[in-house]
Amino acid sequence: MSTSSSPNPSSKTKPAPKSYLRKHSLGLGALGVVVTLIVAYMRSDPDTHLGSFFGNAIADWTGVLVTVIMTKHLYGKGSAESRQPRGKLPSPVLEFLREHSLTVFLVITWLGWVWLFRRMDTNSRWGQVVGNLVSEWTQILGLVWMTKILMEVGSKEGRPPQAANAGRSR
Repeated sequence: MSTSSSPNPSSKTKPAPKSYLRKHSLGLGALGVVVTLIVAYMRSDPDTHLGSFFGNAIADWTGVLVTVIMTKHLYGKGSAESRQPRGKLPSPVLEFLREHSLTVFLVITWLGWVWLFRRMDTNSRWGQVVGNLVSEWTQILGLVWMTKILMEVGSKEGRPPQAANAGRSR
């Protein structure tokens, strides 16, 4: 029979603070993938399967990067997947913009991609990439809106808001 005693809580050392790289490794990793894909696309022939893959993957991974970074810093009121703002701002307009900052950011940047795409040759090397970015932004924006309105049984969206956000810390 072992006679091990439980450790004294006062003798526990504090966990070492996480480094910047550790805290932001997901965003930095996604950024690294995007940069790698851009370089690979610039050096490849876009008329080959591999070149076409790089061009499409740029849009997909840029969407991942935006999802990781923007959902960390912006808000989507009504979405169980989004952080919820604390407190209230003095202006109702500013409060609305803050509560829906993720949607506002996505709509503004989506309009920018649409504007750029309309001015490009859709069959050009970068025209196809920007077209894919428009599609990716449309998909992300749709998903953000859907998480505010629809639910899926067994997911955070399927639970009441207070249960979905219980225990979450960011």
